[in-house]
Amino acid sequence: MNTLTSSVAAYIAGLVDGEGTITLSRLHKHANRRLVVSIANTELVLLQFVLTHVGAGKITRKRTTSEKHTPSFCYAISSRQALTLLKQLLPYLQSYKRERAALALEHYEALTPRNGKYTAAALEQRRGFEDAVLAITPAAATLARLKSLRATLGPIMFEPRVIDGLKRSGRR
Repeated sequence: MNTLTSSVAAYIAGLVDGEGTITLSRLHKHANRRLVVSIANTELVLLQFVLTHVGAGKITRKRTTSEKHTPSFCYAISSRQALTLLKQLLPYLQSYKRERAALALEHYEALTPRNGKYTAAALEQRRGFEDAVLAITPAAATLARLKSLRATLGPIMFEPRVIDGLKRSGRR
């Protein structure tokens, strides 16, 4: 895996923020979830740029369900290689994906034994971590930021009805 320049790391972070995902995904129905960073796009050259600069991961072609659809592709990197990439992207991520990346960097390695063997207690901790990562959504991140700003700036700047309105509308 390559070390990215700051400009390339910022560019790739922008792609992840706009066109990508940071998630925990299963390969098989009963398998444990693994960390995955992916970017989907119709521009293969763009994803080849990412693959070349990162030096790890793979590009796959996504299925199209109609001839009218533009062919699309997906760059993906997983597990510990994804962690290495996230360490370089974290300073540049701007969306809720920054929170997911920070949580993954803080806990993924400690909660993922290399041999895949979990004690009951370790598995319970792992499931809690998975739930916490997947609970970080765009709406949840926006609500948390509003609450933080309100706490910092005081009730004059952010009235409770704005935050409560987000809760009622489902955008939390």
